[in-house]
Amino acid sequence: MKISAKEQYGLRAVAELAARHGNGPVSLSDVAEAQGISLAYLEQIVPSLRDAGLIVSTRGAKGGYELACSPEKVTVGDVLRALDGDILPVLCVRQEDVLRPCERGDICAARTVWQNVHDRVVDTLDRMTLADL
Repeated sequence: MKISAKEQYGLRAVAELAARHGNGPVSLSDVAEAQGISLAYLEQIVPSLRDAGLIVSTRGAKGGYELACSPEKVTVGDVLRALDGDILPVLCVRQEDVLRPCERGDICAARTVWQNVHDRVVDTLDRMTLADL
């Protein structure tokens, strides 16, 4: 499993917002500084998180970003899916492939391995919330 920079930085940014939950909006520059992330890169990540409904923005002098709900309700899996879609995108176990299964699915010895790995990784990420971080 390879975690992209987008996923790493996005999770760190959302974890920063979770740590500051309840204190009002946080500027992206504050998040970037606290997490050692380029502000320009963070600005590219934020729209995916906002579009997924994980964060909300407030305009104005005291504006910024904050979690859309409590950290206990957002999982690490939610964040990673918002940023890159599939978790552990092995072709034969991706959700899209249920409609278009692999032609070797019934006889592939490796598919069981990838399915088990996928299921365990997804289960772990979906049970771990931002509050756990």
